[in-house]
Amino acid sequence: MRIQVVDHPLVSHKLTTLRDENTDSPTFRRLADELVTLLAYEATRGVRVREVEIKTPVAPATGVKLETPTPLVVPILRAGLGMLDGMVRLLPTAEVGFLGMVRDEETLEVSTYADRLPKDLSGRQVYVVDPMLATGATLAQAIRFLVERGANDITAITLLAAPEGIAVLENEMADLEVPVTLVTAAVDEKLNEKGYIVPGLGDAGDRLYGVAH
Repeated sequence: MRIQVVDHPLVSHKLTTLRDENTDSPTFRRLADELVTLLAYEATRGVRVREVEIKTPVAPATGVKLETPTPLVVPILRAGLGMLDGMVRLLPTAEVGFLGMVRDEETLEVSTYADRLPKDLSGRQVYVVDPMLATGATLAQAIRFLVERGANDITAITLLAAPEGIAVLENEMADLEVPVTLVTAAVDEKLNEKGYIVPGLGDAGDRLYGVAH
């Protein structure tokens, strides 16, 4: 597994505001959207393209277009939805699938409750988006799910990652013969006893959408 921490002043600036407990949900959503676009720019350096011949107003030219099948963007519900617009802004021709996964707050076990994905992902490049790589269990299960469907090139994009989550992901991915890349804005200090990233930014889903009572 390849790990890329995007080291850029604008990434650090936006991440600092996201971390601040005084940042309200509308501002949090806007900044998360902007940050994802910056991360996606780095994450898509390896996107597959093909050469095409075009004609400019001046002369013929050789350029590139995205290869088919087009990339697939997969947000993990619900928090991953907050990263979707930032991804499709950069990849407007990408297809979008959804994967619903939930973590039991007591046992930390992960279960899949919904998916809207093609049955066959053979030959597809897939970009999985989820704000937090904490315990690593959710992302690991999501990647295995995609590999079982035939995906052969997977990039996971997260706002934050914990060392424990990275270790779990590396261990879980060791037996896969599929290239996996993790792109994140920062690797934080640790997880606490509740499975939250420290210092982190809290519960990304709650901060994106509020807490429904």
